[in-house]
Amino acid sequence: MSLGLALALVLAPVQVGLERVAADGGRPLRGKRVGLLAGGASVTLDGRPAVDVLRQAGVDVRRLFAAEHGLWGASAAGEHVADGRDPSSGLPIVSLYGEKRAPEAADFAGLDALVFDLQDAGVRFYTYNGLLLRCLDAVEQAGLELVILDRPNPLGGELLEGPEADPASPRTLLNQTPGPLVHGLTSGELMRYVNGRRSQPVRLTVVPMQGWKRSMRWADTGRPWVPPSPNLRTAEAALVYPGVALLEATNVSEGRGSDDPFLLFGAPWLRAGELSAALSVDGLSMSTERFVPRSSPAAPDPKHRDVSCAGLRLHVTDADRFRPYAFGLALLAALRQRQPEFGWLDGGRSLDALLGTRRVREALEKPDGAPAILATEAAAIATFRRERQAALLY
Repeated sequence: MSLGLALALVLAPVQVGLERVAADGGRPLRGKRVGLLAGGASVTLDGRPAVDVLRQAGVDVRRLFAAEHGLWGASAAGEHVADGRDPSSGLPIVSLYGEKRAPEAADFAGLDALVFDLQDAGVRFYTYNGLLLRCLDAVEQAGLELVILDRPNPLGGELLEGPEADPASPRTLLNQTPGPLVHGLTSGELMRYVNGRRSQPVRLTVVPMQGWKRSMRWADTGRPWVPPSPNLRTAEAALVYPGVALLEATNVSEGRGSDDPFLLFGAPWLRAGELSAALSVDGLSMSTERFVPRSSPAAPDPKHRDVSCAGLRLHVTDADRFRPYAFGLALLAALRQRQPEFGWLDGGRSLDALLGTRRVREALEKPDGAPAILATEAAAIATFRRERQAALLY
C-alpha cells in the first residue's frame, strides 16, 4: 500500500474492500489467477485504479471485464462497450455490455476467481448488480470463486422503497435483482442474500468495508464521489436518481445533456412553477430554472436536444427524510394530471422495463395512483427487510 493511500485512509472513516486487500498484502487473492470486473469508480481513496492496486499487492490479474459504461466509466448509458486491451496494464478487456450481456465459459479460461469491484447506485435498474447476478451462473459452471470487494450503498442501508419485479416480466439487467427497487444492500450483501437461496451456492467471498454503517449516505463516508457512470456525477444526484430516473420512460428530460443530470429536469412545455407548487416533498427543495440539453459524449442524443426547456432544479435538504422513489411516483402523477403534453415513451413499456412490472404504470393512471402504490408495496418491503437480515454485514 502506498504511503499516500495509507495517510488518506487514516483520515477517512470508511475503507472499501479494495483498500483492505491492498492493506492485507493481496489476501485473499494471493496465489490465484483472477479476472477483474471493474469500472470508472473502481479506485482507492487516492484515485488509483483497482487493476494497478491489485497487481502492486501481488495479485495475478489475468483479464479485465467491462460492464455498462466501460472499464473507465466513460461510455454513455446503453452504449455498447467493445472488447479490447487496456493500454496501461496491457491486459485484455472482455466486454459484458456489447454483443453479450453475460460471461461465457471461455471468458474464464485459466482463471481461479472473478473479482467484482463496481460502485453500485443502490437501485435495481442500475445495471451493475444485475450483471453480477448473471455472473453467478457462469462462475458456478466454470468452478470459479466469486470475490466481491465491497463498496458503500450511496443511499445507505436502511432505505427500502419500491416494487419487487414481477416474476413474469422478461429478465433484463434492469430488473434482475430481488427485493424492492431500492434494496438498502451493498453489492456484497446482495450477493450473500442471493447466493444463500441458490440450490447450488457458488464459492463466494466478500471483502467487507471497514467503518461503514447502515445509516451512512455518501457524504458521511469521508470519501470523494467518483462517478460510476457519466451522468451520475455527484453524490447528491445519486440520492434523487431512483425517482428522477423514472423520467427516462417519459417525454420529460431527466437532465441528460445538462450540467446536472437528475438534479435538473424539464421540457419545453413544462409549467415548472405550477408543478413545483403541486409537489410537497420532505427533505427536498425545488427551484425553477431553464436549460438547454446539448449533445455530449455522456449524452449523444438527449431529449429536447438544443431546445430551451423549463425545468426544476432539486436540492436534497435532509437525506434522512427524503424518499426518492416516492418522489418519483408523485412527480409522474403530477405530470399526468397537470401537463396535457406529458406522455410515456413506447406506450409505457419503458417504465415497465425500468420497474420490472407494469402494475405501477397501470396504478398511476388512476386518480389516487401514487399513495395507493406505496400502500400496496409496504407488505413486500417489510418481508424483505426481515428476510435480508442473515445476509447483512454491517
